[in-house]
Amino acid sequence: MATLAMPSGSTNPPSATVYIKNLEERIKVDQLKEALAEIFSEYGNVIDLVAKTNVKAKGQAFVVFDDPEAAGRAIKEVQGFELFDKPMVLDYAKTRSDATVLNDGNVEEFEAHKRRRLAEKERKQASEAAEAQKKLKRAAAANGGEPAARPAKASRGAGLKSSNPAGGPVVPEEYLPPNKILFLQNLPDDYDVDSLVSIFGRFEGFREVRLVPGRKGIAFVEYEAEAGAISAKESTAGMTLGDEGKVIKVVYQRK
Repeated sequence: MATLAMPSGSTNPPSATVYIKNLEERIKVDQLKEALAEIFSEYGNVIDLVAKTNVKAKGQAFVVFDDPEAAGRAIKEVQGFELFDKPMVLDYAKTRSDATVLNDGNVEEFEAHKRRRLAEKERKQASEAAEAQKKLKRAAAANGGEPAARPAKASRGAGLKSSNPAGGPVVPEEYLPPNKILFLQNLPDDYDVDSLVSIFGRFEGFREVRLVPGRKGIAFVEYEAEAGAISAKESTAGMTLGDEGKVIKVVYQRK
């Protein structure tokens, strides 16, 4: 295989996925993907093309080839090419794409890759949330005051230990870093241990379901490792249960 050239200033190793930024944000995603597919299919077999509409991902896209050499050719020749009057900036993606892993490996490897990616994503979100809280506290201190205490959430309830006894800002539940214990909320009142085991017991490394005495609608599910908890959370968050169709909330337990 020929040695693949690195884009100027890049620190990312060659891969089959091209990362594109500086795309026109006002163009509809379908139109953007169609234009990118037409351009990049000239350089090899494109097996996936990802462009999203959320605020953080706007102006960016990923083009996945079936081999790194095709990606290298595309980066070399399309770098700076104007699309919708904006020059594209290209580089190799930092990590392997889902499509690449599935194309090169097997289903088990793909599932492991997804769990690692989701865990890293959630750790990053937790880190960003914690840093935002630190900035708020620093700003408040600079103004001569302390940040206002966050009211205790009703869902924590009696008998559940607060992880923030000082009453200061805490990381929102949605951005807690992964761990092996899940905290379930908004469960139907008639759901018992057996009902929950039938749902959460099918994920890797399941250990047990624990109900909270005297409290309905909440429970804890423990796994042997983070991987099982990550899979369970991603598969069950937002699931509807019971005759009333309750939408359950699944988050990681606060440490």
